[in-house]
Amino acid sequence: MGGTLWKIAGRAVDLSERAMIMGVLNVTPDSFSDGGEFCTTDKAVEQGKRMAAEGAQIIDVGGESTRPGSEAVSADEEIARVIPVIEQLRATVSAFISIDTSKASVARAALDAGASLINDVTGGRADAEMMALAAETGAAFIIMHMQGEPRTMQAAPHYDDVVLEVADFFRQQYERALECGIDSMAIAFDPGIGFGKTVEHNLSLLAHLESLRVQERPLVVGVSRKSSLGKMIGSNAMEDRLAPTLAFTAMLRERGANVLRVHDVKENVAALRVTEAMLETAK
Repeated sequence: MGGTLWKIAGRAVDLSERAMIMGVLNVTPDSFSDGGEFCTTDKAVEQGKRMAAEGAQIIDVGGESTRPGSEAVSADEEIARVIPVIEQLRATVSAFISIDTSKASVARAALDAGASLINDVTGGRADAEMMALAAETGAAFIIMHMQGEPRTMQAAPHYDDVVLEVADFFRQQYERALECGIDSMAIAFDPGIGFGKTVEHNLSLLAHLESLRVQERPLVVGVSRKSSLGKMIGSNAMEDRLAPTLAFTAMLRERGANVLRVHDVKENVAALRVTEAMLETAK
């Protein structure tokens, strides 16, 4: 992973030797992975604390489902869901807090409440104010690739060359981010596994992960509990997706992933650390 540094909350986090675990905290009634299990403030805060205690260095709080087929919610509804959670977590955990949103107004409210990162599934395309906000506040900014929109993205994904097209998108958005005034050190990229992509597209991106890197910026990858895992193993059961998630966490760390976005923090932290112990010994 070279000398990869990521600027978060004014700190340069060194990702050269140790990757980060980002815990997924969906404060929504219709998440694909947890079915609204944490849609109340109390339950979401409890889960966020648990993930931090288990080793998550980032808690990614989202108030709008982006699962395939999901419908958008208003900014006011998103804010009502996430802000009480972010405020309580900021007061009780040392982990960085990320806001998973494509709306600048939601991101601003979250940053004011204590978040340090913006995780935008549209890569800054949905809201013209998003990149300007990241520049103004100095927030870390994750640019994700998505073909289409959540409601229709899995209808018929098509690419002539998925790796080349996602890499080109990253380079274009990187230049746009710099033009908007975002600190290059604050930028990270996520290939958007499962966001307008088939199983084959996902595998191609993961197999050529390093080809997607732009200017030594961190790569964030989320395969946790994705439906493509179930398709690969021939099972529709959510509980059967943990083992393949752990396998990908270990393999992707070796292939250059800097941040792994996961639901099951304890197990993925363990998989990540033993992988890094092996990589350190193999130097």
